[in-house]
Amino acid sequence: MNSDPIGITREEFFGLNYYRYGEAYFGSCRGMRYRLAADPLNRLKPGQQPDGLELMATVWPEPLAYGKADPEEMTSEKFPFSEEGLNEAVKWIQTRYDTDAERWKKALEQPLV
Repeated sequence: MNSDPIGITREEFFGLNYYRYGEAYFGSCRGMRYRLAADPLNRLKPGQQPDGLELMATVWPEPLAYGKADPEEMTSEKFPFSEEGLNEAVKWIQTRYDTDAERWKKALEQPLV
């Protein structure tokens, strides 16, 4: 197994405007899948302020995509819809990876069905 440190970094994610316009970002890291999106997920009109909008980060084990994964296997957290919130969300995703490393490792060992 590769012993290199795992780093889910802010540079991997799109800028805040990407999420403002109703798009979600998906990624994976050694058995953990993740999603970052605005909540609620809807497209703001140009000039419309993101009042009441938050960022929601979600993690779950491989191999299934977000729409097919068991919601019971998902863990989510909400963050302010701001640059600071975006940075916090990325740190939270990294922390989830570090905290549950054995869970993600086991997910990689599961056969695809």
